[in-house]
Amino acid sequence: MTLRTGHVGLNVTDLDRSLAFYRDVLGFGVLGEGKEEGDGGERRYAFLGSLSGDGRPVLTLWQQARGGFDTGLAGLHHLAFEVDTVERVREYETALREAGATFAHDGVVAHREGAASGGIFFHDPDGTRLEIFAASGAEEAPAPNASAPTCGFF
Repeated sequence: MTLRTGHVGLNVTDLDRSLAFYRDVLGFGVLGEGKEEGDGGERRYAFLGSLSGDGRPVLTLWQQARGGFDTGLAGLHHLAFEVDTVERVREYETALREAGATFAHDGVVAHREGAASGGIFFHDPDGTRLEIFAASGAEEAPAPNASAPTCGFF
């Protein structure tokens, strides 16, 4: 048996703000939302994925964080999304810039020096590190690090 990723759950501080980002900027469909009363008040969540796909969630957003993403704690390093072409990566870059996202590098960068794969590295509203990449098409893009993978230290 081989394990594969089912979905990724992210803690967020403000579900409405995160939904707007993941739905309106990144294009995820909302497959379902819920809320319940619990210790400390209302707990809300949303399942995100492709509305035209198999209906399985890709991301689950849980409104339960008290602060932003902390790169100094163990846990998620970054979350990467793959697209078919580097041109599609650039389309996302444009949408993210218009939405005011914070980027780790300027434009498309290679995954390492001489690599064909590359993408953009940015942060969601809570500071979670995200990447959108293509497996090829970034041959001419700069590599921010000479020897370490680009996705390793942003």
